[in-house]
Amino acid sequence: MQAINSVNKVRLPPSSQRVLTLLKDGSPRTFKQVTEEIDISPRTVRYAIKKLKESGLIIEKFNFRDARQVLYQVKDVLTSEEAQKATA
Repeated sequence: MQAINSVNKVRLPPSSQRVLTLLKDGSPRTFKQVTEEIDISPRTVRYAIKKLKESGLIIEKFNFRDARQVLYQVKDVLTSEEAQKATA
């Protein structure tokens, strides 16, 4: 049985679920970091990230340290950080 995202009722493949679980800690990661931490082939991670972006669960951020790479982060974390800045 596949897990269904409660926000938009999207069925996620197991690889996407693992990537999402990894990113839920809130720290943005590059593609290479994600691949190394969950030990899945780069092609599978690329597909998982594509599915997560299509479902609106993660976002890409500009990497100021290395403009050749992007950072991936869970969308909910970003909105909570923006809310904290707005209330401060």
